[in-house]
Amino acid sequence: MRPVFVTGTDTDAGKTFCSEALIHALQSHQQSCRVLKPVAAGAEYETTDNEHSQLRNDDARRLLAATGAAITPLTYHQANPFCFAPAIAPHIAAQQVHQRVSVEQLLQHYNELPRDAHWCVVEGAGGWLVPLNEQQSLADFAQALGAPVVLVVGMKLGCLNHALLTVADIERRGLQLAGWIANNTQAEVMPNYAENVATLQQRIAAPLLAEVPFQKQANPAAAATRFDVTSWLNN
Repeated sequence: MRPVFVTGTDTDAGKTFCSEALIHALQSHQQSCRVLKPVAAGAEYETTDNEHSQLRNDDARRLLAATGAAITPLTYHQANPFCFAPAIAPHIAAQQVHQRVSVEQLLQHYNELPRDAHWCVVEGAGGWLVPLNEQQSLADFAQALGAPVVLVVGMKLGCLNHALLTVADIERRGLQLAGWIANNTQAEVMPNYAENVATLQQRIAAPLLAEVPFQKQANPAAAATRFDVTSWLNN
C-alpha cells in the first residue's frame, strides 16, 4: 500500500473534496484506496451502534464513503484516530482535553492499517505546517511516512505566496511533490485566474493534476474526470 499525503494552502483550500476526487480518479484505474484522516478538529457527537456517543468529523466520514465497497471498510477510529470537537488548531483542541498527539502515535496507527489496498490517501488538517504539539507538525508526520505530497491550492488572492512557500518546505524536507491541484473554492473566479495558474506551473516543477471548477453541489466523482493520475500508475 502506497501512501499519498494531501495538504492544502490553507484551511479552506478544499482538501477533502479533492481527496475524494483523487480517490475516485484512482478507482477509475482499478486502484483500491484506504483513507486516513489522522487528526480532525471540528466534530459532533453521534450515537453509535452500541448506543455510545462518539465524536465524528464530517471530512473523515466523506473520505470513508469515497472508498466504496471494493474493500472491507475501515472502522471510523481506524480512519480518524484523533477527533476533537472544536474547529480550531488541532494541538490547541488536544490541549483542551488534556491529550497530546505525536508523530510517533500517528505513524504507529498508520502501520496498523490493513495493507489490502493499492493506496492510502492521507488527508492533513489545515495547511502544511499545522502543529500537532509543542514541537511537531503534520508536515513532520508526512516526512516520517516518506509519502509523496499532493498540494491543493485554493485559487484566491494570496494563493501564489501560500503555494510557493508550501512547496519550498516540502522540497526542503526531501519529499516528493507528486502534483498540485488548482481548486476553485468560490463561485466567482479569482481575477487573472489563468495568469495565476500559469505562474504556478512555471514555478512548480511537479505536474498540475487537475483544475477543478467551483461546484455549487459538490460532486467529487465528476471532478475526478479532470484528474490525470496515469503517471502514478507506472511508478
